[in-house]
Amino acid sequence: MIDQDISTASFDHCGIIIAVLTMASKSSLQPSPVAAAFRSLQWDPLSSLRLTPQETALLRMAESNPIEYTLGDARDATMYVRVLLKLLAEASVNVSGHVARITEECNENRALDALDADPLGVVTHYAIAKLSTIIATLSSPWAAENGVSIGNVFYAGSEGVLIEQWKALLRVISKGKGDAYAQRSAALCLAQILVAACPSQRGASDTNAKDGAGRAPSYSSAIEPLEALTAWVITQLKSPNAVTVGTTVPAIMTLTSATEGRQIFAASGGIKYLSRQLRQREKSKSSSSSSGASERKANSSVQQLYELAFCLWCLTYELNNFADVRADFAKDGLPVMALVELVSSAPREKVVRVALAALRNLATCSADIHPEPDMPRIDSKVFLGEMIACGLMKAIKLLRDRQFTDPDIVEDVDKLHKLLADNFKEMTRWEVYQNEVETGQLSWGSTHTEAFFKENAKMMEGKDGDFKLVKILISLLSSSDEDISAIACFDLGEFCRHYPNGRSIAKRLGGKDLAMTLIEHDNPELQRHALQCVSKMMVQNWEYVK
Repeated sequence: MIDQDISTASFDHCGIIIAVLTMASKSSLQPSPVAAAFRSLQWDPLSSLRLTPQETALLRMAESNPIEYTLGDARDATMYVRVLLKLLAEASVNVSGHVARITEECNENRALDALDADPLGVVTHYAIAKLSTIIATLSSPWAAENGVSIGNVFYAGSEGVLIEQWKALLRVISKGKGDAYAQRSAALCLAQILVAACPSQRGASDTNAKDGAGRAPSYSSAIEPLEALTAWVITQLKSPNAVTVGTTVPAIMTLTSATEGRQIFAASGGIKYLSRQLRQREKSKSSSSSSGASERKANSSVQQLYELAFCLWCLTYELNNFADVRADFAKDGLPVMALVELVSSAPREKVVRVALAALRNLATCSADIHPEPDMPRIDSKVFLGEMIACGLMKAIKLLRDRQFTDPDIVEDVDKLHKLLADNFKEMTRWEVYQNEVETGQLSWGSTHTEAFFKENAKMMEGKDGDFKLVKILISLLSSSDEDISAIACFDLGEFCRHYPNGRSIAKRLGGKDLAMTLIEHDNPELQRHALQCVSKMMVQNWEYVK
């Protein structure tokens, strides 16, 4: 886990790279639960690994020498990683065996029992652990001083092509379901290897520079593996299980350290799935109690919130560069909603920090450099409207009254307060209401009154006459939030009263049937609004009924 907070406000792209790689590597520090059995591995009896005498000798030599000695020569280093990847390919045929089910660190006796029961499972963990150590060493100042790097060890030939054996790592993460250590660490290793080839990384650190032969790793050879790894990450992010999601976090953090990785991740729907996970983890954290195991679970949930929010913040650095990224952040209002909820609930200062930093980037982004082709303009104004609709102004006012030790938070709070206030002054009441409905975050106020609908009922038609907002209101009748359902009932009823033929439109769109189901709801307030809504759809002169 990552204990230290990372400052955000002053980061440029290079700052992101350094911070993300630092955090990702710290996430990988959890050892294999069977690490105590590694030194007892005997290669000769494991004939199923199909090791040659030379490969066995290399493994033994690497065990008896410091890792820097083995990596000191790029050719020897490449041979060593190929042998380790071969171990993975041969040993991971059944990566969901006995070792995969061990989740807590074993003492030596238990680790040796695991070695007897599942030797190939232990070999799988051994190979991944060695690869993790190699990559960490190749990313260190020592590697830069000695002219070795991830690029000249994992990319071969005059063209610097990714070595074919990388597929063993993909096999582990794809078929290692249930083995959290193997999946998490293999995914991180693969992400670090692939990101080293991204053009945006060259020159960002010594580990990504050209090797002594004057060649850089070939990005074209890494594109397909990057897409394959990202596809697996997205699949895992669809899971409601925190452990399953946790296997992806270090890899996502590494992917989002590079422009190319952020672009591929965003194009695969990553922004949407990260946002969903943030909302899900936030609800999970809120429902945890504060004692014993539940407190540990809550702390773990907060940590995962921080890491996921950090990844989403990294993605906001592509807002000005890609119209598609802006469109994904604007889609359904989900990302803004997730970030505002984090700020409003204030689960921990470090979570608030990255959420505010992401919101600030959204609130200041521009569509001038890369405008949307044949699409409505999406820029800071759109996102500020969503923030206002989600209640960020109220949350920011509360944050201004709190004492924060981090000046970055204070600066972000003040900046967002000014931007929101200025934008709110420019918005009409209708624009405020429209944003509120489109984000689904309804809250009682001046836009949910009889006077408002008398003035604006005609606007409910929409520009295309498709009654989009009416359809959204009807869908919100089924909201899990009872207050939102009640407000949707009120608004739908007022639309029926004040729009010509509004009653028949609402009935045709299914509003009456959904509202009828709420009349017997357990919540008396929602029940009352549902009954009034149905009555407004059926009665010609509602004011006389009142």
